[in-house]
Amino acid sequence: MHHQLVRALALAIVALGLGLSAPAPASAVIDRDCGDFASQAAAQNFFLGTGSGDPHRLDDDGDGVACESNPCPCIGRGNTAPQPLADTGSTQTHAEQGPRTYRETGNVVRVVDGDTLHVRLRGGAQVSVRMLGIDTPERGRCGADDATANLRRLAPVGSTVHLVSDRTQAAKDRYGRLLRYVQRQGGYGDLSFRQAWDGFTRPYVFGGTPVTRHREYVRAIHHARDHARGAWHGCW
Repeated sequence: MHHQLVRALALAIVALGLGLSAPAPASAVIDRDCGDFASQAAAQNFFLGTGSGDPHRLDDDGDGVACESNPCPCIGRGNTAPQPLADTGSTQTHAEQGPRTYRETGNVVRVVDGDTLHVRLRGGAQVSVRMLGIDTPERGRCGADDATANLRRLAPVGSTVHLVSDRTQAAKDRYGRLLRYVQRQGGYGDLSFRQAWDGFTRPYVFGGTPVTRHREYVRAIHHARDHARGAWHGCW
């Protein structure tokens, strides 16, 4: 009887040891957003590593490039090697920077975030437009949803907008987006200025060269800050 009790106790100890050594259930998948990555390249590598689909919604416009507004180093669709930056620190090449002024007219198809929208031009082409001179909060950051909602109010889908480039800036960025000032027909004459006035950007200079309207935007930003509008009310 004594031996049977010892044997049963030993078996119980072994079974307990096996239970403790059993692998723990896999932890829940952590949702990521663009604000979790220090650069666009880091976000893109993570995006490519997740395989098919976009479970973390890092590629909001579905063009294969994640977190396009994150700071460089930057990489493009399907590329895992960061592209070298120009000597100026800008991601645009000198060939993309021209002395002429480009003007286009079209209709808003989609507002992506607080500083990017898709426009169908009068000729039929659909383009992505990155508004000049501002940088609204990235998706997942405080103020991002409000900045996007504000731009949707300023330039609703279907509204007519006039686009104009800045001779001091590249005509396009490395993703092929047009870099433009945006005017809504029948609305505000400069949506970048309005986003600054409403409190959804801080002073922003890309590549070391400020846009021509930079001083106007800074004055609008300071006014928004002093009156706690937009993201200045609780985010910054």
